[in-house]
Amino acid sequence: MYQRRDFYRHARYVHGWLSAFAFIVLIFFSLTGLFLNHPEWFEPAKEENTQTIQIPETALAQLKAEENPSSELLKIVRQKATLTGRYLSSEVMDNEVMIRLESPAGSTDIWAMMDTGEVEITTKPASTVSLINDLHRGKNSGTAWSWLIDLSAVLIIALSLAGYILFISIKTRLVTHLTLTAASLAVLMLLVWLAIG
Repeated sequence: MYQRRDFYRHARYVHGWLSAFAFIVLIFFSLTGLFLNHPEWFEPAKEENTQTIQIPETALAQLKAEENPSSELLKIVRQKATLTGRYLSSEVMDNEVMIRLESPAGSTDIWAMMDTGEVEITTKPASTVSLINDLHRGKNSGTAWSWLIDLSAVLIIALSLAGYILFISIKTRLVTHLTLTAASLAVLMLLVWLAIG
């Protein structure tokens, strides 16, 4: 009897402790999910911007001496232009270096001609919808945000389980609560079947 009472007491503590943070992230992911379901509510993406810069001769000579000059080239370009995104990939082919940057805020493509020192930079800002989408899915948003999504999922699962334990712990309404649970699962399965059918 005491063990069962302690179990339910701990379930209430867990439910209470996790509620504040879990509700905030639950509201965030619910809102972003709603926004993603209605992209027509937002403005389309802004047009991409292209600019050209010239690498100084001294820096160009140093870059040519490196087997893969991508990281040093990126440092030079960052000093001369405003870039959007974090480093995603690079490729060196003959006398050309291509660098791709991405983040939820947008993307940048850098194309450098190592024989002339000319660099073409194309920046594409993210639309509101793509920004929300990337944050919601964790795409191009970095390790810290990915951890937040994982932590949020674990906390919401723990909060839901603790709440459900409390939900079915009321013996006088056990049959009603189990019936509601079965009905909810049936509706969910029907909606999944309709979505994929």
